[in-house]
Amino acid sequence: MFNVLIDTSVWLNLAEDQRQTALLNSLEELLSDGVVNILLPRIVVSEFQRNRNRVAKSSEKSLSTHFNLVKDAIRKAEGDKRRKDNIIRYLSDMDHRIPIVGGAAEGTLARIDKLLGSTTVIEMSDEVKIRAADRALNRKAPCHHENKNAMADAVLIETYFECVKTKAGAGERFAFVTHNKQDFSLVNGNQKLPHTDLASGFSKIKSMFFITLAECLRRIDPMRVTALMWEQEWNQQPRSLTEMLKAMDLFATQVWYNRHKHLEWKISHGKHKIATREEWDAKKLSGQNHTIDELWKGAQKSGKKAERKLGQGNFGPWPDFEWGMINGKLSALRWMLGEEWDELYT
Repeated sequence: MFNVLIDTSVWLNLAEDQRQTALLNSLEELLSDGVVNILLPRIVVSEFQRNRNRVAKSSEKSLSTHFNLVKDAIRKAEGDKRRKDNIIRYLSDMDHRIPIVGGAAEGTLARIDKLLGSTTVIEMSDEVKIRAADRALNRKAPCHHENKNAMADAVLIETYFECVKTKAGAGERFAFVTHNKQDFSLVNGNQKLPHTDLASGFSKIKSMFFITLAECLRRIDPMRVTALMWEQEWNQQPRSLTEMLKAMDLFATQVWYNRHKHLEWKISHGKHKIATREEWDAKKLSGQNHTIDELWKGAQKSGKKAERKLGQGNFGPWPDFEWGMINGKLSALRWMLGEEWDELYT
């Protein structure tokens, strides 16, 4: 049995961030299966009830702020006015429905409230009070910060240590989960480790320290939670415009240079001819089979310049697959920036 003490900050964040709803689902399943037991100090219940309304209201306010920012950005952006007006109308409609959308946080809070209500509350013992006060007087974590009253955190951690001591038995394991890294985690080090003042109360097997509920649940049931962990931690950031333009310039240069070298090969094998301006005009030659000598000299200079710009090893030759990838990347980047597919001009 895993006995888990979950800090108030973790419970509140479950409601604030709807992406974590799946974590609550998994926790409820583990509780139902008898794999997990919640250690619930009275102070967690009190703090949760005290902050519940704030979280519900801040969720709605945050959504409203995001909608307004998006609408302002659309108004300032260039584009078809009719399409912009349609998008703004849709967002305005959603804005009016925020109490419904934001109700997701209230729904999660209600689920947590029900879960806590069905859990036995641990009252604060006199021994816990004494040890918590001792931490505060000696400025030991979580009371090590100047001008901060961390007595509640001291009571929380001492309640956990008391549970580890009194509830120990065959097959019993314990975990402490908090998002409060500033007070409970190692200072100037790996925040996944407990502060040195708390380290003696934790171990790798019996009593574990976690700064995310996802990590804790994965340790308890890896098969059930690993896929969920991947979804929660996946937070891919879009490329900046500067980064995309730089990459596009690189691929455009590579495409141009490859075409230039192919033309150079055709000229050296007699498949393409160099002609003077006079010959071009007099014979009405075509660029399909001929290139004016002055233009070719300029192209050769540009080829040397491209080699210096790209650097050794970055201008080919490439096998067909790699060549196709370079063309595809250039096409995709240009499409991202508003052009049509397959725009491979250089």
